[in-house]
Amino acid sequence: MVNGILVEVCCGSVDDCIIAERCGADRIELNHALEMGGMTPSCATLRRVKELMDIKVCCMVRPRGFGFNYSDEYYQVMLEEAKDLLANGADGIVFGFLNADSSIDIQRTKEMVNIIKPKEAVFHKAFDSAKDMEKSIQILIECGIDRVLTSGQGKYPDMDLSALQMLNEKYGDRIQILPGGGVREHNVQNILKTTGIKQIHMTSKHLVLDPSTMDDPKDAADNSYIATDEKQLKAILEKIREIEW
Repeated sequence: MVNGILVEVCCGSVDDCIIAERCGADRIELNHALEMGGMTPSCATLRRVKELMDIKVCCMVRPRGFGFNYSDEYYQVMLEEAKDLLANGADGIVFGFLNADSSIDIQRTKEMVNIIKPKEAVFHKAFDSAKDMEKSIQILIECGIDRVLTSGQGKYPDMDLSALQMLNEKYGDRIQILPGGGVREHNVQNILKTTGIKQIHMTSKHLVLDPSTMDDPKDAADNSYIATDEKQLKAILEKIREIEW
């Protein structure tokens, strides 16, 4: 932990995980395709990460971008992906199910939790699209969710710190509140000190150019992918170390 704060880094590759551990992260949220907001990683990626390091790894299970209301076929695949990742060493599964009206899908959430336990069940930022924040957090507690990743339903890149503080004070003894979404060097101290929460989630990302298919320098943005920025991550962690409680 960094100055009493548990640090989780969102990673999209084995290379990202190596950087996160080197910088002092306590836990990894392992994804694929961060350009799409994070998709289900391969079991081969997970196995390689677990071979290289002892750090806790929770894996995203998300089959597509743009929403969290899935068809039955998508849903069945997600259940199987969770089983495969757990069998390959995942310490937890990160997921989120909403109904078409943006309420929490209770049945599917409970079914996924039953597959995950006794590992960690984490509800991701689908929570920030759910209506009625307090009712939603109560439902997640009843479903057996261990942790929820949230900006307090703030609009990116800003978190709603008062909402995060409220969630932590009212429900933090029954579910972990993990702040995430727009964490940067300039705001991490304020997020932690204002909310009183002792863990934080960050991507600390930058674009990396792969020029192998680039014919024109103007095409750089279309030939870049998201990766962990070691310099930025170190700077954020240094700000956490400087906090005086």
